[in-house]
Amino acid sequence: MAVDPARNGPGPAPGYRDKPRHVVRHEPTQKRLRATFAGQAVFDTTRALILFETNHVPVYYVPRADVAMELLTPTDHVTYCPFKGEAGYWTIAAGGRTAENAVWGYTSPYDEAADLAGYVAFYWNRLDHWYEEDEEVFVHARSPYVRIDILPSSRPVRVVLGGVEVAQSTRAHFLFETGLPVRYYLPREDVRMDLLTPTDTATRCPYKGQAAYYSAGVGGTVHQDIVWTYREPVAESARIRDLLCFYNEKVDAIYVDGVEQPKPVTKWS
Repeated sequence: MAVDPARNGPGPAPGYRDKPRHVVRHEPTQKRLRATFAGQAVFDTTRALILFETNHVPVYYVPRADVAMELLTPTDHVTYCPFKGEAGYWTIAAGGRTAENAVWGYTSPYDEAADLAGYVAFYWNRLDHWYEEDEEVFVHARSPYVRIDILPSSRPVRVVLGGVEVAQSTRAHFLFETGLPVRYYLPREDVRMDLLTPTDTATRCPYKGQAAYYSAGVGGTVHQDIVWTYREPVAESARIRDLLCFYNEKVDAIYVDGVEQPKPVTKWS
C-alpha cells in the first residue's frame, strides 16, 4: 500500500485554502458498534469516532485495535482527500467471500484530521450487518444531530395527482426531519387505494426503517413508486406504521388548510 508523502501530514490540509468553510469534524460515541461479514465479526468497539463532513453522511471510524485485522488484506488502491490526506485500502476475506477495498484509513493524515490515524472506516453496504448496541442499523450511521418529529394533525391535507384528488384526510401525521421537507403520512382509508398498485421496490432509512412502495395509475398514466409506507418502522418512528406518504416533489400539489404547499426541490425531484 504505497502512500505519497506529498498528500499527507504532518502539515495543514490544502483543501481549506479554496474551501475555508468546508467542515470535517469528529466526536466520540459511547455506543457499542459491531458489524459482520460472512458470519464473522469484523469489528466490535465502544471507542469509535463519528465523523461529520460537508456534503457527506456521517461515517464511523473504528480503532484498528478493535478490528479483526486478520480478515483484512492491504491493497494498492488509494484515494486522496485534500482535507484529510491519502487513504489506503484493505479487502475483507471471510467465509469464502471477499469485499474488495471495503475498508480505508489515513495512516498519515493532515493536521486537521490527525486524530484519524490509527482508525479505519468501512463502506456500509459492503458489510452484511451493522449494529448499534443490539439494534441493526441500515444505510449509514445515524447522526445525533438529525431529529424526527412525527405529530398527529387534524389540519386538512389534500393530494392531487394527474388532476385527480387521490387523498384527503384530517388524520394525517406530519413528519418533520432535519434537512428534509415535511412529509404527510395518511391513513389508507383516506387514500384512493383503488388507484395504487404495490411494487417490488424497497428502500431503507436509518431513522425510519424499510419502506415499501406503490405506483399510482391516474388517467392512463402510471406514476412509478410515488407512494411509500413503513410496515415495520423502527421504534422511534412507530407512529407512521402502515400510513401512506406521497412524494411532495412528484404530485401535482399538496394542500394543507386549503393552501397549496411549495413544491420542494430535492434529489427525488
